[in-house]
Amino acid sequence: MNYRITILICIFLAGILFPGCDKKDQAVEVGFLVHAFDKERWKNDRDYFVENVRELGGTVKVMDAENDADKQLAQAKELLANGVDVLVVIPVDQFAAGAIVEAAHAQGVKVISYDRLIKNCKLDFYVSTDNVEIGALQATYLTTIKPVGKYALIGGALNDNNSQLLYLGQRNVLQPLVERGDIEIVYNEFTDAWDEDEGYQHAKTLLKEHPDVDAIIAGNDELAMGVIRAIREAGKEDQILVAGMDADLRNLREIVAGHQTCTVYKPYEKLAATAADVAVKLARGENGERTYQTVSNGELLVPTVFHTGMIVNKENLALTVISEGYQREEEVYK
Repeated sequence: MNYRITILICIFLAGILFPGCDKKDQAVEVGFLVHAFDKERWKNDRDYFVENVRELGGTVKVMDAENDADKQLAQAKELLANGVDVLVVIPVDQFAAGAIVEAAHAQGVKVISYDRLIKNCKLDFYVSTDNVEIGALQATYLTTIKPVGKYALIGGALNDNNSQLLYLGQRNVLQPLVERGDIEIVYNEFTDAWDEDEGYQHAKTLLKEHPDVDAIIAGNDELAMGVIRAIREAGKEDQILVAGMDADLRNLREIVAGHQTCTVYKPYEKLAATAADVAVKLARGENGERTYQTVSNGELLVPTVFHTGMIVNKENLALTVISEGYQREEEVYK
């Protein structure tokens, strides 16, 4: 009897002296739900994220939804059933992913939206770049080169909130020039997917209707590659300014060759490191990032950490994506 009492006293004292140590020292398991690995950058984000979580003492289960919103919800439920401590989601669909947040909260699990905002739900945290600023960077750079002329906007996927944010940033810069009569926007369409064939088809239509277009702002580098293909077929290579986003390797090569004017590099390693830090802290019952701003997702003001993007052009390649270690010089100039 005395032996049992001694054990109970030790357990009681341990609880007083080391409150919550189990929670803070526990090995965290993070579910990372990716919309798809159909673009170069997402594999990099995954690798950076997994590495950062491991350094913080956690593990990551990665799921690829292959751009299927129903599949992504099923994957979320599978991870939750297997006991993950927190979910980080790159949503297939900005609205449909709200069901993932509801399912997670029903089990007391918090959700971080990565890169793309999940709308109309009680989202716990959002980590991204300021996409309004990125759209403004694209438009500012092209209008510095071509302050007068005909412009076209080929936006990203309609099911991604980032598409609207990029467009807002672009129009913030272009609208005063439109009102002044310096710039005419001759084409302005969103796409169904962030993909090269979509960019190609839209650019084909644009060039047929407005062969004298001066500049095209594409939502990302995949779309920009399609634009470049259409321009090449039309025999207008080097005659039309083209902006993209993501700093994909083959687009950087097009910049070196003079066929793409610029892209925008997002600091993927910093994004992944922030998301990993917030995920582990939330899983351990801590407050996540101490300093953050808020962004409305239609339901509430979501605690948010934004990182800034940077313009990449032929002149500053070495000082941006290469010096950051994102791309290797020998590959870019291959």
